[in-house]
Amino acid sequence: MPSGDASDIGPKGPATQVKDYIDPDGDLSFGSPTPTEGAELWNLARETGNLDVNSRYGYVLWCRDFAATSVVARDPLGVIAGFITGYRRPDAPDVYFVWQVAVAPGFRRRGLARRMLDHAVLRMRSNGVRYVETTVTPDNKASMRLFESFAQANGADLTRDVLFSEQELGSGHEPEVLHRIGPFAGPARTLEGALPD
Repeated sequence: MPSGDASDIGPKGPATQVKDYIDPDGDLSFGSPTPTEGAELWNLARETGNLDVNSRYGYVLWCRDFAATSVVARDPLGVIAGFITGYRRPDAPDVYFVWQVAVAPGFRRRGLARRMLDHAVLRMRSNGVRYVETTVTPDNKASMRLFESFAQANGADLTRDVLFSEQELGSGHEPEVLHRIGPFAGPARTLEGALPD
């Protein structure tokens, strides 16, 4: 989920940064978010209608400190079509936790969420990640299908268990069910242009 102030995207390096590449299935490019795009991520999270929206400051900070493990999809004009925010768990660095997935209304039903997830996890696997985790509320069927299809396509096990109940989250919030995918077998497959040397 890089150093420098909020106006600086921080250092880039092959082991730390999600690489920009052009989506072979369209004209979108995938890369890391910058702090200047934090407000766009915040707006997009609000537009989805099903995400727990954090403060605008939270998204700007996320785009500074967790840019290397997050992905944005941009159209040719630089407009953000979608994003995934995620991070490597500090106490389990072989686990990539997907925090939020959002797709702009005009880009839905095109498989963009899956393509962003594939891109993010491919990059994380090249850095030693063996498991993907996320939480999904029981009413979020689209997210459940996304992670089920991702596990199936990667030949990985998918387990589910309640991570946080209504007791921890407060009344009115559904339980957050942990979806754990992995371990991934064999080397990460390649995606043209995703991992340039």
